[in-house]
Amino acid sequence: MNSEPGSIPSSDEVGSRLAIQELLHLHSRALDRQDAALMKSVYWSDATVDYGGFKGAAHEFADLVMNALAAQYELTQHRVSNTIFVFSSDHHALTESYVFAKHLRQDGASEMVFSGRYLDEFHREAAVWKFHRRTVVMDWSRDWVVADQRQIGSMAALTKGLSNPDDPSWAHLNP
Repeated sequence: MNSEPGSIPSSDEVGSRLAIQELLHLHSRALDRQDAALMKSVYWSDATVDYGGFKGAAHEFADLVMNALAAQYELTQHRVSNTIFVFSSDHHALTESYVFAKHLRQDGASEMVFSGRYLDEFHREAAVWKFHRRTVVMDWSRDWVVADQRQIGSMAALTKGLSNPDDPSWAHLNP
């Protein structure tokens, strides 16, 4: 399905790219809002993941990772970019995406920053794409001491983000 870089894709491929991009974004939201149900919804029931310390069923991982994130971090933010698509058929796609993730520790005094890539395999059934397999590749990671400024000056008046259903986006997106 892929051709010369820069070639105009078919309308079906454009639709598939948008559907897959939405899955990548929803996966990040699931991690950052600690929403296991949302994470499970983007994976097929037989999907697998390789997150280094966990290699196995994606649906099992969804529950485990939410507990791990809640225990270690007050907030996380996962950003996905630079996605490359390879379609081997109308029902199978491979992607490589860059991931930049920040994890604010519970004390608010330090953060773990992760730079890496997601190697994902997607399958399509009827008109629905979902993850079939994910492998996380670490390029580097680092810890930083931070000066928490959420309650200083004009920042104090801003609405604050949370990693649970009390986050303002839940009400905003579910009127």
